[in-house]
Amino acid sequence: MQIKLVPGNSAGTVTTFYLKSEGSTWDEIDFEFLGNMSGDPYTLHTNVYTQGKGDKEQQFHLWFDPAANFHTYSILWNPQRIIWTVDNTPIREFKNSEPLGVLFPKSKPMRMYASLWNADDWATRGGLVKTDWSKAPFVASYRHIKCDGCVHANGRSSCSSTRPTSNWYTQQMDSTSQARLRWVQKNYMIYNYCTDSKRFPQGIPRECATSA
Repeated sequence: MQIKLVPGNSAGTVTTFYLKSEGSTWDEIDFEFLGNMSGDPYTLHTNVYTQGKGDKEQQFHLWFDPAANFHTYSILWNPQRIIWTVDNTPIREFKNSEPLGVLFPKSKPMRMYASLWNADDWATRGGLVKTDWSKAPFVASYRHIKCDGCVHANGRSSCSSTRPTSNWYTQQMDSTSQARLRWVQKNYMIYNYCTDSKRFPQGIPRECATSA
């Protein structure tokens, strides 16, 4: 998906692009762009929910102004991993760690969603900065949606009997992509649940020991 975010004072707004299943124990893979005051950077918020459980947030500042032009945001989701990319640069990988007892979304079909909504109770500086409605309307733009995947219809997946031949189904990062991922996480990551020992006093989640 190509997205151009709300320009200027976007505090309190959240622009989203995500995958989500139905039901009370849903699966979800998130891109959420948390607005900010004019001149301050957007916060890119990523998360994964499996069976209704999330708490796997990583947040980033981007290396460009995402409100100035369109940029491409992609989600790769296959049985082995989830990879978030920005302009073909990977920013996060969440691997399937089911052997460690970690939940991974793979059994529920998800739809793609995009939205722009008011979340000034938490979006900007934890809710300290509210939406300035004198700046309305707030406009985010989307274009060039591209999807490739298994189609779910009448209770069955198109991949249940025939494995996809498209490379996304087995895609993984090569050494160049892994180096770019490390560059982003070193220079632009501002929050990682895997290092938040105060939040997890009983020990960091098990998948964090193997995460990129």
